[in-house]
Amino acid sequence: MDMSSREIRLPLDQAVAVLLDLNEFVVSLDRLGSRQADGTADEHTIGKFIADWDVARRLASARGVIGAAVDEELTGEEQLEIEELGEEGRFYTDNVGYEPSDEPT
Repeated sequence: MDMSSREIRLPLDQAVAVLLDLNEFVVSLDRLGSRQADGTADEHTIGKFIADWDVARRLASARGVIGAAVDEELTGEEQLEIEELGEEGRFYTDNVGYEPSDEPT
């Protein structure tokens, strides 16, 4: 599927909400990374940020907004193709590491 020239539409309020959340996460994680490099933050600090700022739920919401907009523009076959691409990502595992999703967890 050629995706280079395809466009999706998002309601402005949803696009702005996703953008604001992503901006908070990028800036905050950059700052936490700097603190960790300086030795003033550890895994607990980062974990506390993720929990206190409800990062997982907010990222899932952003994924849902973008996914719904993409799905509106795709055929069922194209949606399956995108789902397959998503399964090729790297995911955190219980083995405390990262591995491609096609390897056993």
